[in-house]
Formats: sequence, C-alpha cells, structure tokens
Amino acid sequence: MQKLLIVFFMSASAGVYAQGTTKKTVAVKKPLNATQVASMKNQADSFSYAIGVSIANFYKEQGISNISSALVTKALNDCKTGKAVLDDGQVNSIIMAYMQQKRSEKSSGTRKAGEAFLAENKKRPGVVTTASGLQYTILKEGTGPRPAATDSVKIHYHGTLIDGTVFESSVQRGEPIIYKVNGFVSGWIEALQMMPVGSKWKLFIPHNLAYGDNDSGMIKAGSALIFEVELLEIIKH
Repeated sequence: MQKLLIVFFMSASAGVYAQGTTKKTVAVKKPLNATQVASMKNQADSFSYAIGVSIANFYKEQGISNISSALVTKALNDCKTGKAVLDDGQVNSIIMAYMQQKRSEKSSGTRKAGEAFLAENKKRPGVVTTASGLQYTILKEGTGPRPAATDSVKIHYHGTLIDGTVFESSVQRGEPIIYKVNGFVSGWIEALQMMPVGSKWKLFIPHNLAYGDNDSGMIKAGSALIFEVELLEIIKH
C-alpha cells in the first residue's frame, strides 16, 4: 500500500510539474488561513497534507469521487502498525479493476456508437471482417512481400473518427512514417501483416483493437477508428 501511494504521489506531482513548464503564467500561492496553519505545525504535516491532496486530485481526474476517507485513513494506520489486510498484489489488482470499470462506464456511449457503426459497415460490399472484429476494404492491392510483426515499415496513413473528423494524417503532413509493425495498435498489427507492399487498405478498427477505454488526444475512450493505410516499403536494418 505504501508503494502504491508513493507511485500515485509521484505521478500527480509530475503532472503538476509538466503543466507548470508549459504555461507562461506563474501561479500565485494563496496564504494559509488560521485553521490550516494550526493543523500543519511542521514540514512533515505539510508533506502529509500534500500527499492527501495529490491522491485526491489523481482520482478526481479519473472521475472517481466515491472514496471513503475513513477507509483510506484506516488503511494508512493499518500499514503503519503492520495490520494491513491486503498485500501489494491485491491492492494493485483491486485498484486497476475498479478504475477499468469506471473507464468502461465513462466510455460506454462512444463505444456503443462505434459498435453500431461497425455493425452497419460490415454489410457494405467489399468489407471484410476478420475473427478479431477488424474490418477492411482493399483500395489498391500490392504485389510485394508481407511484413512480419518484428519488421519496420514505411507507411502513409490518414486517420479519422467515425464522424469523419481527422485526428492524424501523414498524408496531410506530406511525410510518411517509419515504425515497427508490433509498435502499432492491435488493429494495425493484424492488418499490416496481411498487406503486400504496395497495398492501400481502408481499416475500420473497433475500440478494443485501438485505444480501448483510454483517451488519446482527440480520440475519446471507446472510439472506433478509420484509417486509410498505404504500405510503401519494408525497411531492412
């Protein structure tokens, strides 16, 4: 439990530092009121309070608000006296499972919209659906070799949400990228290994083969994604 609290404190502190380095304005420190001064008599007290704030803010950012302060305090005291009823493995498992559930609940609307889109899309002529749920159409069939998962490839791509919003495009930048096949999201890894060099495919990727229940820039958690991908070359090292 102590290890976990340290990790969360460091994560929250790092986030505050990162935000501070990107802003030109300097935050003005608010003076402590009399009650706060009385409750924090030394640096250790201030540090303890700061840990509580960092943990609270961490979970607030995750959309989690129904945390029992009494049980958090009990856990801290139990750890001090060696009476904690959960070991580190159980703590991590419980926290991760709960946070995953909350992320899944938060992304349910976006996820359902993507599922409905893919259900209709698979009925269109030329759309192939694989066992994983990946969908694709062949815009241009190449004749070159197919890359392995461990190969690096040179590709052009154009990525949109299901409503047509462009979130990233090497085509618009005018510069293809070189990257390892197994470094992409699961939907790309599967598709690229089926594509001969010279091919251009349109991929329709369900959320679980993309970013899952996590946000990524303009991409909301639970999003199905659409990519036009052109495999230009397999890069040999």
